[in-house]
Amino acid sequence: MGKVCRAKQRCLSGADEQRETVTIGVDLGDRKSHICVLDNRGEIMREEAITTSPASFREYFRKLPPAVVALEVGMHSRWANQVLRDCGHEAIVANPCKVKFIFSNDGKNDRVDARSLARLARVDRQLLFPIHHRSEGAQTALSVIRARDALVRARTRLINCVRGLVKPTGARLPVASAECFPARMALRIPPDLRLSTALMLEQTQSLNDAIGVYDQYIEHLVATRYQKARLLQQIPGVGSLTALAFILTLDNPERFSKSRQVGCYLGLRPRQDQSGNCNPQLGITKGGDEFLRRLLVNAAHYMLGQFGPDSDLRRWGLKIAARGGRRAKKRAVAAVARKLAVLLHHLWVTGEVYEPLHNSREEAA
Repeated sequence: MGKVCRAKQRCLSGADEQRETVTIGVDLGDRKSHICVLDNRGEIMREEAITTSPASFREYFRKLPPAVVALEVGMHSRWANQVLRDCGHEAIVANPCKVKFIFSNDGKNDRVDARSLARLARVDRQLLFPIHHRSEGAQTALSVIRARDALVRARTRLINCVRGLVKPTGARLPVASAECFPARMALRIPPDLRLSTALMLEQTQSLNDAIGVYDQYIEHLVATRYQKARLLQQIPGVGSLTALAFILTLDNPERFSKSRQVGCYLGLRPRQDQSGNCNPQLGITKGGDEFLRRLLVNAAHYMLGQFGPDSDLRRWGLKIAARGGRRAKKRAVAAVARKLAVLLHHLWVTGEVYEPLHNSREEAA
């Protein structure tokens, strides 16, 4: 009789635990965040909005029992993820670009997004394509590279503006690097436009000095804290900026069981729209980190250009470009960038010495 009672008690306690299990969806806004709480049957228990701040999140979620909380990746997802874990919840950070059910909804609003996140997390959390936040140190170091990129973009817009102001006069400024542009163009600009362009040239020079300071700090990070970036710089076309951005963006190489997964992670694999016998050739997915993908594409352009040294990767890319077609060159650049991402991860994990013609020598042997 005692065994029966204990078994019944365990069943009742299990039923109570199942009855108390909730799933929470959080739509993070810049000022207000909408919350939807579902019970174990999928019924809405509570819907409300709270202030988007660590203090408000900590005060609200500390009162709730441990639950699965789904939220979208964004500007506030890093600290929100940490606060939720500190309060004892299991946080799932969803990739909205992978979930068209959310961002392609015709009736999209914050309340509906919170409901969708909660229901998807309740059914199968893999439907949210959970993302992995970088460590605090990697995010701090990566902010230096992001700040430098913002200055480079501003410098490019200033230079293009100066060139655009000069062209209507019938003159044309010669080709010059961004570092030499202010000094070389100061005397080549027509006299009528020198007053309107003088301040822009001064700002361009100021941006050159600031970018130089960031470059020195990046070299310092590579020499002191991220020395494995030297392994990646063995490849011609991969400088300290690209190598450090690669390491900081991926953060942990063990996240990928195979190096080939890195190309897909950075959005460098071709899109697919196969149906029956129809399988068209499409462009790359362009998912993942846009900045790192841009750096890898720039490195691929150098490797395939006239100054790129001979290597297996260059030969392979030139073969793809030689096939011809309207987009042969673009296809070759994307393929080389994808192979380059795989090679960088392999060197990072193994620490091997890079041999540019390794495959060619094996074939010749």
